[in-house]
Amino acid sequence: MTEVPEPTGPNSPDSPDSPNGRAHTRYTPGTLCWVSLMVRDMAAAQAFYAKLFGWELQPGPRRSGPSVRALLDGHEVAGIGQLPSNRHLPAAWTPYLASDDVDLTAETVRLCCGTIGVGPLDADDSGRLVIGSDPSGAVFGVRQAAAHPGTRIAGVPGTPVWNELVTFETERVVKFYETLFGYEGKAAESDGFDHVTLHLDGRPVAGVHGAGRALPRDRGPHWLTYFQVTDVDGALERLTALGGRVLTPARDSAHGRVATVTDPEGARFALVQEPR
Repeated sequence: MTEVPEPTGPNSPDSPDSPNGRAHTRYTPGTLCWVSLMVRDMAAAQAFYAKLFGWELQPGPRRSGPSVRALLDGHEVAGIGQLPSNRHLPAAWTPYLASDDVDLTAETVRLCCGTIGVGPLDADDSGRLVIGSDPSGAVFGVRQAAAHPGTRIAGVPGTPVWNELVTFETERVVKFYETLFGYEGKAAESDGFDHVTLHLDGRPVAGVHGAGRALPRDRGPHWLTYFQVTDVDGALERLTALGGRVLTPARDSAHGRVATVTDPEGARFALVQEPR
């Protein structure tokens, strides 16, 4: 990502549905409602993120294998699950989009040349979910909430505040997501800068960045989750001491100080610090 649009929308601290630091009750269809990490070493991942973000971890559903949920002040913010030992999949963060009808959304994914890899299936208190990929191959999830609506707190350090799709080019994939959830894509007003922000009801909910040849060969198109921190530079020091790696050094932008990193297993994510 080259620039982080200021986090707003139904899954942001500025939304009337989620005042700063308060719990969510419902997510508007199409908004990012949850993020989960799949890793091979659950114990190591829990230790890393607990020390990086101050998360508390508690056991989660075991429907498809061991999992934990990360909490801040008793509020759930993210999930961590175990990758199947018989599949050679990379550790990765996956964002989940809210839906009122996961089965219909899954069918729309297929009709729009996307792929469904998991589900639709019922997942305990998480409701009904599906995991698929868009036409470029980027993986994302869709959730129809039940008792557990998703990330329950926003606007505080350690919470996800933005998600951006990093892909080859924006035109085709933006049409896919616009059809899927009725987004309005607004292109950046900059020559040579292939970036589109997806809006719902006039509010930005996610970004799409066309990286072209700069797209990492070892990753391909992928969604990147941004986590809020109080001090990006301090967080980078903790991250590297814990075995993480800095991919893009911290830099200042109009929307705060940002850096792209990986955890010890190689799962990519970003850190963002609000402007002072």
